Amino acid sequence: MPTPQRSIDHRDYQRVPRVVTALARDEEHGVTAKPHSHERAQLLYATQGLMRVKTDFGMWILPPRRALWIPSGVVHHWTSISKVTMRTIYVEAAAAKAFGDSCRVIEVSPLLRELIVALLEEPIEYPLPGRGEHLAMLILSELAAAATVPIAIPWPRDRRLVAVCEAIMADPGSPRNIEQWADDVGASARTLIRLFPKETGLHYRQWVQQVHLAEAFGRLAQGDSVGEIAAALGYASPSAFSAMFRRILGKTPQHYLTEWRQPLTQRPA
Repeated sequence: MPTPQRSIDHRDYQRVPRVVTALARDEEHGVTAKPHSHERAQLLYATQGLMRVKTDFGMWILPPRRALWIPSGVVHHWTSISKVTMRTIYVEAAAAKAFGDSCRVIEVSPLLRELIVALLEEPIEYPLPGRGEHLAMLILSELAAAATVPIAIPWPRDRRLVAVCEAIMADPGSPRNIEQWADDVGASARTLIRLFPKETGLHYRQWVQQVHLAEAFGRLAQGDSVGEIAAALGYASPSAFSAMFRRILGKTPQHYLTEWRQPLTQRPA
């Protein structure tokens, strides 16, 4: 666990003269952070619990073993969907350039997780040279090798499309089609079909599938079965849902269930 001297205020980590800094904070269910940005890039990560993160450009659901890379200056806010043990890192701007200038979800390997937890045992301004510096360099190495998970919910700006997207997010398993959504917002189905790729970069069905994937990850992390998730999202069968999941992610839901049930460590997180 972090020492009592560690701050839980993200602002205290932005100008520490170290390439990588690590923050630990625990949040109760339903906590929402106000929109904010950081001078440093951030790997927003929780070892336990679920988080929903939103920017002007997209939304993400983060279960354990998934983290969101957020470049410096990107305004974002998050909500804890359950109790959360946040174990996040901040990366100095020059070093962060190697990891891209857009938000993306990455897989957190067991090694990366352990490195982050280990860095939290060091002082915020860890000695140079020393153990903290070695951990920081290994964290950067693991970040460079981390796989990107193609899950993102691009967010539109058109008020009609925003209304439709908010309704779908509120009820991901809704059987309503785009013609019915169009009636609700006073637009034609053709207009919405045109707006989806223009505003989000995805066609309507692709966008809905991203919502389904995000919802599925959250439900898998909470222990729901594939059958329960398929039914909740309106799929005709678990196999139909699994086929969509595998087509987009290259792995089955069962693969992730097995992965998440494997204990990472006995060490406190």
